[in-house]
Order: sequence, then structure tokens, then C-alpha cells
Amino acid sequence: MKKQQKLQELVSELEVYIKSLSYNRATQLKYQRGWKHLNDFMSKNSIEFYNSQVGEKFIFSIMKNRPYESLSRKEKDLLRVANVTSEFQVTGVIRFRSVSKKYDFSGEIDKIILNYLEYLKLKGNALRTIEGKKIHLLRFLDYLKASNIFSLKTLENQHILQFINDLGIYSNASIHNIVGTLKGFLKYLYQSEILLTDFSYIIPKIGYKKESKLPTTYTKEEVEKLLKSVDRANPKGKRDFAMILLAARLGLRASDICRMKFENINWKQNNIRIKQTKTAKVIELPLLTEVGNAIIDYLKYGRPKTDLPYIFICIGQPYGKLKEPTLHSIVTFYLKRAKIDNLDKKKHGPHALRHSLACTLLEQKTPLPVISEVLGHSSTESTKTYLRIDLNSLRQCSLEVPVLNSPYYIQEVN
Repeated sequence: MKKQQKLQELVSELEVYIKSLSYNRATQLKYQRGWKHLNDFMSKNSIEFYNSQVGEKFIFSIMKNRPYESLSRKEKDLLRVANVTSEFQVTGVIRFRSVSKKYDFSGEIDKIILNYLEYLKLKGNALRTIEGKKIHLLRFLDYLKASNIFSLKTLENQHILQFINDLGIYSNASIHNIVGTLKGFLKYLYQSEILLTDFSYIIPKIGYKKESKLPTTYTKEEVEKLLKSVDRANPKGKRDFAMILLAARLGLRASDICRMKFENINWKQNNIRIKQTKTAKVIELPLLTEVGNAIIDYLKYGRPKTDLPYIFICIGQPYGKLKEPTLHSIVTFYLKRAKIDNLDKKKHGPHALRHSLACTLLEQKTPLPVISEVLGHSSTESTKTYLRIDLNSLRQCSLEVPVLNSPYYIQEVN
């Protein structure tokens, strides 16, 4: 490929290539917006021809020495566009592309990947976990096909190491997850005798430790303001109020609220029993009077007449199950209507209400194992992150600073 060329010429070639990969319209528009930003950058800096060095300068102008994790979604997309543009110009292909849900699993390696994913499902892995591993493995598959490797019999050490080496365009967290998935897949190939060589031993150890962020929480007063902001005089308000209550009072995830069916509620025993989408763990929660009344109000006077098994459905036709982003938008709408302070510095979704419930339980001195059961965590390790927002308990653990006898240090003693 050419070392440098005019951006318009390069983009024309890339657009044809991207369409051949069956990218959806939204993704194509994302790339077009990115190329416009790139073109504006080149015009502003009087750069006539594009090459990888120009791409690096463009990326630096966006990042400005900030860590990747601090970038906005839009900024990350711009980095992605620049990296893809440079990669295509140098190699003529896009190896690390977004994976389409409508992927054609027709090749030899494709079918082995499908068998591995089914194996993970039988082992009890959550569907969301399996979907993540699928994306990682399809990136590896794209790399192999771009390297003209269509059979695992021709797989060699250098192919695996080169794939890992080319992951530099991703964040440390993504590299850690992709490499971990690849190692598990290679181990499966060896244990299943699909490969006679255990390639998993050559996978380098990625020195990465996830630093979990402090959960976003709202005070009890703010949650009450949120609930009071819902207009329950219409069908939509009745539905929204019941869904928000399930998140705020019981800490249910958006995925479980949207997928809740009539069979999940036992009215006689006053409980809710569901199999969580994220963890596949079955939890049983009390059907609080407030929550139960809100659901009944919606079912009687708000829910459209339909045979759908899901409790919460779209208000207008065609009726269907609500999706998680819809619930996120619902909670965000009412938080803004409630005029919560400093809302622009907080997360707005239903998960923040789940965090807020955990914080409230901690303030009430609820034992950690009990909170873990309420939230449906697989272990108390996941729940321990909330200990960092229990300020009252943390203050009780604080120690007095000892007086230092040093001529270079003056300390005021009350």
C-alpha cells in the first residue's frame, strides 16, 4: 500500500472496503464523522497527504496526555477511526474491527469457535460473558483470515504473538480481557485434542489490575425526589414508576427488570424469583407492598392488552419487551425532571439506583452477606466495593496522626 496519499482518496477506498464487511449504517456514519474531524485537523495544520505519522499527531491532539480511560465515547471513536485509517493504508485490511452480530460462521475455525462457546454455555457461563468472549475470538479469527490462515493445523507461535502485539490500539483492560479469552480457547483446543500443541503456555502475562471506580449513589432524599417526579396519572407514568421502584427498592438490574415475566412474581407468597441475566444466579426477593401496588396499578390501568409474557412493554404499537437502554433513558429523564443537584457529574441510569440501595443498607448496618444476597452477587467480594462509600464506618477506622519530633516539621496540636 501507499505510504502517503490524499485523505479523500484513502477514504474512498476505505468506504468501499467497510461496506464489504457489512458494517451497519450507524457505524458507517461514525467513520464518516471521524474522517471529517481528521480532514479538518489536516486542513488546520496545512497537511496535504495522510500517513500514519499524521494519524498519530491527530490522536495526540485528542488525548493531550490524558489516559485512554478518561476519554469520552466520541473521543474514543475518533481514535478508532484514526487507527483504522492508518492500518488500512499500511496493510490494506482492517484486522481489529467491530464484530457484526450477523457473522457468517462457515469456515473451519469459525465452527470450532461456535463449539467452544457452546462448551462455555454448558459450563454455566453467563450469556453476557459468552458474548464478550465471542467478540474477542472473532477478532482473533479476523486476524487469522487476514494472515491467510484458514485451518488451525497451520497455526504457529508467531501468529499468536503477533496478534497480541497488534493489540496495542486497545486499552489495558481490553488487552487483558482479549488475551485471557484467547488463552482459555487455546487451552480448550489442546484439552479437546483439536490441537496437539498447547499454545496457551506462550501467552504472556498481562500486568493489569482493574481499579474499580467509586459507585455513583444518590441520597434517600434524592431518590424520593426522583419517584415524586413521575406523573402516575397516565399509562407511561404508571409503568415507569413501577420499574424505577424495582431498581430503587430491590436493586434489580435493568436487564432483569426488562425481562421480568408474570411467572417471576408469586403474589400468594409475596416474593419475586428470577434467574439473573448477568450471573445466571437465581435470587428471591420480597415483594414489598409499595412495589406490588405499583405493579398492580400498571397492570390494571396502564399495560396494553397483549399476550406477551413480559410485564413491562412498550406503550404504543407494535408492543414488545422493553430494552435496557430504554430503561436507562427513563431514569435519566426523571432524574433531570427532579432537578437533582450536580447531576452532570453523576451517572444517570438504573444501576446508580442499585448502588444507592447498597449504600442505604450499609448505613443501616446491614451485614455484607445480606447485602450480597439482596443484590444477587455471586460472592461478597463483589459487594466489598461498596465499603469505600460507607463514610461513617470509614471515619470510625481512622487513626490519629502521631506527633513527629523533628526540627524540620512543625505540627499543630489541638
